[in-house]
Amino acid sequence: MIRNSAMFQTAGCLRYAQTVEDRKTIVRDYLRWYIIFRNHFQIQRFKDGLATLNLLNALQQHTSVLADYMCYSGKKMTAADIENLFGVEFSLAGSNRRRDESRIMGYWADYLMDCEEKNEGVSLEDILMFATGLRALPPAGMQPRPSIDFIYNSTFPLSNTCGNVIRLPVSGSYEQFKTSMDFGIQNSPGFGQP
Repeated sequence: MIRNSAMFQTAGCLRYAQTVEDRKTIVRDYLRWYIIFRNHFQIQRFKDGLATLNLLNALQQHTSVLADYMCYSGKKMTAADIENLFGVEFSLAGSNRRRDESRIMGYWADYLMDCEEKNEGVSLEDILMFATGLRALPPAGMQPRPSIDFIYNSTFPLSNTCGNVIRLPVSGSYEQFKTSMDFGIQNSPGFGQP
């Protein structure tokens, strides 16, 4: 208590605790100060900004509707989420490239399922980071919509995070595709993210 006396004094809750209940009261008062009162001015400015366009009133009246857009959900990403997120840029129907690209899309679906099921190697979050620069899906969606292109002159995948584009290598087998994807994603810098 003495070691943190300056902090407790600033919060206005520095007093001698004789019982465990006194300690709990001091901790409760300190936390109330630290979370609410210390940030009161910033919280009020945030509320004033929301009130400018009457958004604060809408948030208060319709909390359940807007909660998905304003609060982190912590929902675990699935292979289906990633697969549905990306649009695909196919070559002309009936062409040899289109046939190869359809096969690669089958590999892509299998790869996503492998990444979801295994706890080693590349994760779905790593794939999203590689393609978009994001670790989690934003609640309001992504603009531009992420897309898949195909690359014929590279063994490894490429991405353009500004345009949300991932370029999948056209490989002869699933094993070759998986090895190339794993190597390419695991050896990308990821904007300094661990």
